[in-house]
Order: sequence, then structure tokens, then C-alpha cells
Amino acid sequence: MGDYVDRHDTLEEKPIDKVNNFAASDDDLETSSVNIKAVIRKCDIRIIPWVALLYLLSFLDRSNIGNANIFGLSKDLGINSSQYAAALACFFIFYVLFEVPSNIVMKAWRPSMWIPIIMVSWGIVMIGMGFVQNFAGLLATRILLGVTEAGLFPGIAFFLTQWYRRFEISLRVALFFSSATIAGAFGGLLARLINLMDGVAGLQGWRWIFIIEGVATVVVAIASFWMMHDYPDTAKFLTPAERTALTERLRLDNDGCSHEYKKRFIKDAFLDWKSWFFGFAFFSAVIPLYCFSLFSPTIINQLGYTAGKAQLMSVPPYVLASIMTIVMGWLSDRYKTRTPFLMVFGIMGSVGYGLLLANISTAVSYFALFFAACGIYPAFPIIVAWGSNNIGGTLKKSVGTGLLICSGNSGGVVSSFLFPKEHGPRFIMGHAVCVGFSFLLTVCAVIWWFYATYANKKKAERNAARDHPWTEEEKRELEDEGDHVDWFFYTR
Repeated sequence: MGDYVDRHDTLEEKPIDKVNNFAASDDDLETSSVNIKAVIRKCDIRIIPWVALLYLLSFLDRSNIGNANIFGLSKDLGINSSQYAAALACFFIFYVLFEVPSNIVMKAWRPSMWIPIIMVSWGIVMIGMGFVQNFAGLLATRILLGVTEAGLFPGIAFFLTQWYRRFEISLRVALFFSSATIAGAFGGLLARLINLMDGVAGLQGWRWIFIIEGVATVVVAIASFWMMHDYPDTAKFLTPAERTALTERLRLDNDGCSHEYKKRFIKDAFLDWKSWFFGFAFFSAVIPLYCFSLFSPTIINQLGYTAGKAQLMSVPPYVLASIMTIVMGWLSDRYKTRTPFLMVFGIMGSVGYGLLLANISTAVSYFALFFAACGIYPAFPIIVAWGSNNIGGTLKKSVGTGLLICSGNSGGVVSSFLFPKEHGPRFIMGHAVCVGFSFLLTVCAVIWWFYATYANKKKAERNAARDHPWTEEEKRELEDEGDHVDWFFYTR
């Protein structure tokens, strides 16, 4: 959510760096019957682990094709590297096309119904992928997987903004997204174990990777009909007093913009340059990240290790990246800022892929995988929080978050073609492109820092020139204007 100031402060009295404080502290909401911190912990326990599990399965299901490939998928289906890249790319094309529509449906309906339904759908598709016999079958199932998976990440990212305050969201998205790094680590190990089933029921080991992981998704999806919740004011695991207190703290922290469902807000999100700017920043991070998730086993394999050992050696970089993702998400909330972290992450990613490009030695190249992973994975949740912090109004935020994520995920189409097997072991083109886009993330962060500083200063000047603070009546009159209103301050 955006940052707003409701007091008549001058620039001297209210430095621009201080506008990001909460509208009210939790101490103001404590009652004899409700402990706010305990309520937040209860929400964390009931919500975060489950949505993290959902995203773990999502990321596992979309990226396990890389593990299946080094265990013989391309060879058994008789496809070349161009066809394999096309199978990767078509997933992202349809994933991108259906992200925003999915968020609109979820906003109009109920998260606790929509999310499990799309999960059941992609789990069934994943099982079917284990039985494909040619390139056409693989292509069709990857397209369907993109369509059905599209709604999860943008949907959960928006869903979390409806439960947590604006400077609590980065940590929660980081905890949610860290499951992607766990999936990267766990996926390689799991694929190696499942591949031991090679020959069972007359099926190759790589087929069992798709089938078993698809069955797991369907089981968890069915359980999600009972485990998922909608919004704080209807959450059954909270008492009436806790629901009231949680809703009130969110109201006090809101952006002062409309929370109604009006079609004009969908148009506003599409026409606002900020939606596309944050999407482009996300695009810059997505390309190196998906290159890492899809091709790290191949890269390690090309360093001279066997397929099985390459799977195991891909685990440690993911583990370290997962820890970094959570720690950096917490720090970003703690210091109420986003862009300085993104500047650093972009540089780290550039250095990591730069070392891979330099190809100094096998040891240095393996070390570079750690640097690259720790640069690009922690950036993801902070970019999502960054975008949601700077888009005003519930529906516009929902659509804007979807646009941000779908714009970024279009980078998955590009990444699918950057590491063809014949370019190994150097993969010069792939590493060079990842260096460039990692650095571009830093450039985007710098641009926003200067823009937000200037815009916030101008808003503060106009507020200081007013003869009275913004009243609730005045805010209601302008609430449809979204983040353009003067009480809405941008998060840097």
C-alpha cells in the first residue's frame, strides 16, 4: 500500500524520509481482549506456511522440466534444443497472458475458491505431462500449465497485501517466495530420487518426476479448499474481536484510496506508467532468475560433473539464496525502503554472472552460482512489495500487481532461449544477457529513487501550503484518484 500523511506538517518539521511511518501504532489498538502482536502471529502461522507450500509446488512444477531433461526427456521424445526451448517459452507466453485476468477474477470472487481450483487444474496437467509421447504433446501440456499456473503468484502477492501493513509485506512475500528457492534446492534432490523409479510400470524415470509431483499438487490443492482463507473480516480462525482489531489496523494503514470494485480502476492500472515501470524492473530480475532455475543443473553439468552430481551440487546455492531472501525481506521492512536493496542485488547478480562469463576456473564458476543466486532471488519479493507500496486503491493494486508480475514473467520467454545445450560449456550469450539485465535492475532502482524523492517533496510542499489537514470527507471526494492524491507518498 502507499504511504500517506494525515497531518499538516511543514518540510522542516517533517523530513521526506519520515513519511513512511504507520498511520497508527499497534499499541493504539491494544485492548483487554485483543493482543495485536498475538493476532499477527496467528495470521502468520495460518497463512504464510500454506501459501509458501502452494508456491513451492508451483515453482517445482514449472521448473522440473530442467531436471527431467538431464535425465533423458529430450532424447526419449526425440526433440532438439530449439524444440526444447520452445516448450519452455510457450509456458511463459500463456502464463503472462492469464495473470491479470486471473487476479481480476480472484478479486471479484474468493481467494479460498479460486486458488485451489487453479491448483487442481495444473496438477492434472502435470500428471498428463508424464505421459506425453512427442514434441506436440509436450508443447500442449506446457501451454496448459502456463494457463492454469498463471494466477497463483500474482494472486497470493495481492492476497497478502490485504492481510498485512505496507511495511510488513516484504518479509511475508519473502517468506512466501523463499519456497521458490527451496523448490530449486529440493527439486534437484527430489528429481534424483524419483529418477530411481526408472522402469517402474514401464515408464522412464523422468516421467515419474512429472507424475508424482503432479499428484502431490492435486492432493494439496484439495486440502486448500479448507486451509485457504479469504480476508481478515471473514477469517474463521479469528475471534470476532480479533477480526475487528485486525480490520481496524489495516484501515488505519490504508492508502486513503478507493477499495470499491469499479471498472475505471482496471483502466487506471493499465494506463499508469508506474505499473509498467515496475513491470520492467521485474522483467530485469526475471530473466537471470529463470535462467538460473531452468539451467543451473545444465550449467553445473557442463562444468564437468555427472547428471546426478550436478543435481546435488545445485542445492547449496539455493539454500543460501533462501536464507538471504528472508533476511533481506525483513531488513527491507525494518528500514522501510526498497530501492537501496535492489541496487545492491542488481550489482551482485551482475558480478555472479560476470564471473560465469569470465570462466576463470571450475571452482570460481561454481562460487559464482552462489553470488548470482543471492543477488537475484532476494530481489523478487522486494520488487513485489515495492510495486504494491506505490499503487493506490485495492482494485488498481490487484490489477497493477498482476501487470507488474506478468510484465516481468514475460522475461521467462527470453530466458528459455538463452542457454541452448550447444552453447556449452561457456554459454557466453546467456551469461552476458544475464549480466546486462541484472545491472538494469540497479538502473531502475536508481531512477525510482530520484523520481520518488522529487514527487514526495512536491506533495509535501502542497500539503504544507494547505490551511488544514486532509479530512475524511475530502479524502472520500478524491479517493478514486488513486496514488495521484497528495496524501499518498511513494515508497523508495
